[in-house]
Amino acid sequence: MRRTEKKQVIEFIDTLHIAHNEIRKQLEAGNSNAVQELLANCQNGTIQLGSLIETIEGEACEVIPMLEEYCELLYQIHDDIGQLKEIKANKVYKRLNKQLVRIENSVKSAIEDRLEIVFLPYKASMWDSLESVWMAADADKNCDTYVVPIPYYDRNSDGSLGQYHYEGNELPDYVSIVHYNHYSLEKRRPDIIYIHNPYDDYNYVTTVDPRYYSRELKKYTDMLVYIPYYSTTGGMSEAQMFCPAYRSADYIIMQAQKYRKFFDPSLPEDKMQAFGSPKFDRIIRICNNPPEPPEEWKEKMKGRKVYFYNTSINGMLSDTESFLKKMKYVFDCFEGREDTCLLWRPHPLLESTLDSMRPQYKSAYGTLKRYFIENSLGIYDDTSDMTNTIALCDAYIGDSATSVTSLFGLVGKPLFILDNHIHSAPKEDDWKGKVITGMDYFGNDSWKIIQGNKLYYSPDNNYKYKYFCDLSDYASGQYYSQVVTIGEKQYVCPANARDIVVISNGRIERKIPLVQCVEQGGAFCGATIWKRYIMLIPNIYPAIVIYDTENGKINYLDQYLDVFIRNVEGERRIGGIWLQDGQLYLASPTDSQVLVINVQTREEQVISLNVSHSCGCMAIVPEGDELWLLPYEGYVITRWNPVSGEIKEYDRYPDGLECTHMILGYPCSQTPFNSPAFCGDYVYFPPQWANMYIRLDKRTGEMEEWKPPMEMPEEFDKGYFPSGVKSYFTHPAGEHSENEYHLFSMYDRKLYRLNLETESYNEVSIEFDRKELERHEPGFMENSEWLQYACEENAFNTLSDFLDGNIKGHTFDRDRQIRAYSKVAANNDGTCGEKTHRFVCGRLTG
Repeated sequence: MRRTEKKQVIEFIDTLHIAHNEIRKQLEAGNSNAVQELLANCQNGTIQLGSLIETIEGEACEVIPMLEEYCELLYQIHDDIGQLKEIKANKVYKRLNKQLVRIENSVKSAIEDRLEIVFLPYKASMWDSLESVWMAADADKNCDTYVVPIPYYDRNSDGSLGQYHYEGNELPDYVSIVHYNHYSLEKRRPDIIYIHNPYDDYNYVTTVDPRYYSRELKKYTDMLVYIPYYSTTGGMSEAQMFCPAYRSADYIIMQAQKYRKFFDPSLPEDKMQAFGSPKFDRIIRICNNPPEPPEEWKEKMKGRKVYFYNTSINGMLSDTESFLKKMKYVFDCFEGREDTCLLWRPHPLLESTLDSMRPQYKSAYGTLKRYFIENSLGIYDDTSDMTNTIALCDAYIGDSATSVTSLFGLVGKPLFILDNHIHSAPKEDDWKGKVITGMDYFGNDSWKIIQGNKLYYSPDNNYKYKYFCDLSDYASGQYYSQVVTIGEKQYVCPANARDIVVISNGRIERKIPLVQCVEQGGAFCGATIWKRYIMLIPNIYPAIVIYDTENGKINYLDQYLDVFIRNVEGERRIGGIWLQDGQLYLASPTDSQVLVINVQTREEQVISLNVSHSCGCMAIVPEGDELWLLPYEGYVITRWNPVSGEIKEYDRYPDGLECTHMILGYPCSQTPFNSPAFCGDYVYFPPQWANMYIRLDKRTGEMEEWKPPMEMPEEFDKGYFPSGVKSYFTHPAGEHSENEYHLFSMYDRKLYRLNLETESYNEVSIEFDRKELERHEPGFMENSEWLQYACEENAFNTLSDFLDGNIKGHTFDRDRQIRAYSKVAANNDGTCGEKTHRFVCGRLTG
């Protein structure tokens, strides 16, 4: 008997108990007609109850004869009253109650609860996120299990419902489905509902039918359970933190307890249950017994190593033009090879997302797709079952920010992570782009942190670098940002790490751990020092950190972060930062507010600058007692004296000044300038996203275009020379005149020493030993907390190198990879589904 039906039976028995009390009361009052009516109602209801139980449990159910005896007793009492026999109220009550208690105990012990559980997938390709729980429920003799695929729609550009989709027929053959038109949630009111779509009406690309939004489902069930459709290698998008279904769901199944911090912190802890991922259960099961490939695949796979090429939505949206160029480059690398087979599997919602969010690129994508298929470059996989495909592949190539990597990682198949901005084989010096990543504003360039979390040192501070040490056990992840010197020690400040590395006497002395309150990358955006203090500026870390290097005390300031950290249309922005005379200035990126912190006392105040153009600040640069505030939006430059409060604004630009977004290429007015240089009455502003250098005359406020005396590149290679800026000025180290600066060109990683007064210059050579760099190239190893084990594409390890087996650094180690990925999931032995099912049923039945 279904739990809800048994619950109704017990509720009816409770009603009979109430009726017995009323019968006693009416007998005591001498209302024989009322008593007979109550007895008749009890008998009629009991007969219906007996028919229900007999239909569901069969004639042999031990409750049936007890109900018959109870009906006989009701009839006998009814007859005695009709014959005017003497009736004692308490005696009648006890006789009825004794029989009813026997029935109640028998119902509870002899009739087992059967739970009705319904699974509501919408994308067939996402069925693996529910399957192992369904298998456990389907095998449970005390459960009635239904799979009811629900429809979904593409979103039109105006947000209305577009094309209808139903993928129920694409689920595996062994899954028995019920059409959604034939299963009424309102009538059946299942005990448990499982879903894998958390977005409800907040998905702007597709949406499930609104009848199946989580808030609607909760009306018809006692237990709504959300299981993520994705799995992770260690990181999660901020977009996953707040989803509508989290509020409606009774339970959310997490991959591991460590990922609790990725979800809304206000959710009750009991709601979050770490059981792993059914996706892992399925990949383990199928990879242990791979299926036969489809007939049309067999010839292309025969005798070849099969590479799973994943094109993700995140990769496409981040830079669509580069994404499409990358597709062409990958196709070119495989074309004509006899030893490899490229299996291309786009994300199932990729084309819908293009239609909705990047329609201008749909034609170019379609051209590439046709070229791949018509020229038989490999296998185009649009099957609904990705797990079967993974089982048939030998290796993964593609983006890192996708759940597919975790599936390959868990079963020990190599992952080669592509850089979507690399569209060609590297030239001789292209390695410099990810080794020479920037220069210190004060010229403190003795230490350099390069790709792979490697620390290099120039003992004479002459830009000739040698390997010093590894800063982390991870090969990537940009764990540290910069090295600062206080006294005789160096302090390596974190970016994605949550500790400070102390270097003393030529070695790592220790690591200073910070409070571990974030699990994903992007903890800090920078660091600055004053006297004995180090200030760490947060990105997603929930506090400004002030570390006293003398007494070791760490203070966490978390009150006013929203002054200088803002979210603008989904983009996190950090305002300008400067430390001067013990005052830390943190400017808003969107308005005129500035957070001022006294480093010694930790006193904080928020002030508003009296400016005419409130366009935010992206950088603060000092000149004597004054601070220059560079705009985040627009072109108004602000000159501020914090002591006197005097403010001047400059916006008299020459004609033709404009900005272009460095990554996406569209016209904008964001972050036009970078750190300037000062020479007499002039200030020189180098472009960040602007199209020219500007020279400002502080006396008149006039601005004019200035051209550097050296030739500066107009274009750059995003792949080998990634950059969000064009150039900037820094101070040279050691002896130099007040008019001498370094000008660093990010486009080609060249450094120039420049006298602004005479405009004479010379290039400063930045030297690394290429062979030494290659010796320390990670290759395949533990990558980061967010990508446990992989090899990344770069100038030393190209896609062709991977296909040829010529990886520099560590070669692939399957056992090492499996050990690394064992950390990312609870129950990574294939038992997530079984344990989830037992837990949810147990919570429901008590």
